[in-house]
Amino acid sequence: MARVTPYFSRHAMSKSSATFSKSVYELMSSMRFAISLLTVLAIASIIGTVLKQNEPYLNYVLQFGQYWFTVFKWLGLYDVYRTTWFVTILAFLVASTSTCIYRNMPSMLREMRSYRELASENSLRHFQHHAEFTTHGTHLEALIQYLTEQGYRYKQRALDNGAGTLLAAKVGSVNRLGYIFTHSAIVIICLGALIDSNIPLKIEQTFGLKRIETRDIPESQVPAISRLAPNSLSFRGNVTIPEGASADVVFLNIGDGYMVQDLPFTIALKKFHIEHYSTGQPKMFASDIAILDNATGKQILEHTLTVNHPLIYDGVAIFQASFGDGGTKLKMNGWNLFSASSKPFDVNGVVNSKTKITADNQQYTLEFTDFRPFNIENTGQLPSAEQRNKDARSVMVGNAVGDKSNLHNVGPSFQYKVRDAQGQAHEYSNYMLPLLVDKRWYMLSGVRNNPGDPLHYIRFPLDQDRRLDGFMRLRGMLLDPSTHAEIARRFAASAIQGGNVPVDVRTKLADSTTKVLDLFGKGGYQALSDFIEKHIPAAERDRAAQTYLKILELSSFEAYIMAEQKAGAPAPKADEDTGWFIRDSLNSISDIFFYGAPVYLQLAEYDQVNASGLQLTRSPGENIVFGGSGLLVLGIFAMFFIRERRLWLLVKPGQVLFAMSSNRKTLDFENEFERHKQRISAIVKD
Repeated sequence: MARVTPYFSRHAMSKSSATFSKSVYELMSSMRFAISLLTVLAIASIIGTVLKQNEPYLNYVLQFGQYWFTVFKWLGLYDVYRTTWFVTILAFLVASTSTCIYRNMPSMLREMRSYRELASENSLRHFQHHAEFTTHGTHLEALIQYLTEQGYRYKQRALDNGAGTLLAAKVGSVNRLGYIFTHSAIVIICLGALIDSNIPLKIEQTFGLKRIETRDIPESQVPAISRLAPNSLSFRGNVTIPEGASADVVFLNIGDGYMVQDLPFTIALKKFHIEHYSTGQPKMFASDIAILDNATGKQILEHTLTVNHPLIYDGVAIFQASFGDGGTKLKMNGWNLFSASSKPFDVNGVVNSKTKITADNQQYTLEFTDFRPFNIENTGQLPSAEQRNKDARSVMVGNAVGDKSNLHNVGPSFQYKVRDAQGQAHEYSNYMLPLLVDKRWYMLSGVRNNPGDPLHYIRFPLDQDRRLDGFMRLRGMLLDPSTHAEIARRFAASAIQGGNVPVDVRTKLADSTTKVLDLFGKGGYQALSDFIEKHIPAAERDRAAQTYLKILELSSFEAYIMAEQKAGAPAPKADEDTGWFIRDSLNSISDIFFYGAPVYLQLAEYDQVNASGLQLTRSPGENIVFGGSGLLVLGIFAMFFIRERRLWLLVKPGQVLFAMSSNRKTLDFENEFERHKQRISAIVKD
């Protein structure tokens, strides 16, 4: 018995292995399994269509928040079509569908060739659609002719006893090709998708042969482990080329970094063309490009690239995807916001580059990010100065540029970041031209702390010459503590006139004015608000706030007179326009404490340089997918629009038995059966 046991053990293992293999085969060839896989892929494809793919991770963090960003990242939803689980499901779908074809195609081909001419008389009588006719002759030739006229192919068989003939006919058997075509199309489409999923790159990443680059470094410094050869199987990347420049690489956004894809040729941008609507919105843009040979540098061809009309060269499709700034040169006036100086200093910059400035005894880095020659904005009503002056505690809370009416092109703007020595940065968007709001002119500057936040705007009022000089002179005077005593003295002298006024009254008013100016010069309206809340009883705060505002406004007029006299400008008039200028200036001075930067940059001149955003793709599986899609259309057409009908005529002396069947019972089939029944009846009775 000891020798017999291993035999039975091996036999049981072999039987178990065979059973497992059969189960796997049954599962892989199951239509339900294939449909389940196809459903998962369809859902994933919907997600990949709705959710923009291959964006920088920061964009997703801003859009979904840190929690959902992490969840979606774990699921691979930011690059659905290249995730391991998506590619694995594709591979299983190919295997499952191929197994279905292997299992069912032989029987379907046999069924297509079969006429079922062995059907018995008894079985024909059990058909739902059958009829019997009596006749005085066989009429066999007439019936054969009728079948031919109706487009039926037939096979004729003599009965075994020689007592009659069976005609087995059929039409529409190619309907079964629909199944074969449809399933083959799914396999072909999935194979094309697998080719474009760049499996070799995934394998290289898995084994550490390739690595994503996450550092912000020049392209020339990207190491070889993060670069892909020009003969890569497939890729989809983007590159921005300024006018007069060229590129021989594209950047592939992968995960939280990128890879550099070397191209088999060089693209040079000769000229970028853009047309605008009357509103300033882009109407059409195109790029005059040249393809250069990497080895010789010789030009191979020229082409004008437009949207939705790609150029395909050397297996690479070049799309006109976007446009942007290619390094516009900017000349700006820099205004120190917290300095007593009222003179600007020169600042030069180039978009997509950095420069350093010193302000407020600290060094800052200016990062110029974009330039826009056109800005379509709402120029409706901003919150009025009267409303802001109702409360001394009001601060800059983010005035949007109007409501959603009065759209106009307000001219050029440029965007930049101001980064301090600790690396903290604020982002700014400044307009070059003044905007007219409430019949008064302002320079607008938008600011935000985070890229996803809305811009909050500060308004710098312009003087009667429509320049910033008047505001900057008044700002310098009010922020200079050494001037506050003289301003207060002049204000007290002008406010309390007459020889009988005690000196101590004027002194107290001057002291109060100095105190108000000192508080405002240190923190704007917020400093006044804090002082009132800390030192004034609650019941008297509103009256005190109104008094302080009145003192501040009237004394600021004296400061404005002093500032203009110091600059050699005409003394300002005591009229309504000057009053509004003073109020607007006080609001702006208060706002600069929340501006986030000690400098305001005013654009003076620019030399625009355009850049074209191109997307380059190599997709060898694309034509395979197109071919599979065409085959899928043919298959669906065959399955749904071609009906297989089978017809039998058992012709015996004095009798004809007619039977008919179809793979789909429809009203058309019922009508066709009745029509054949009537025609056959007429033939056999002739």
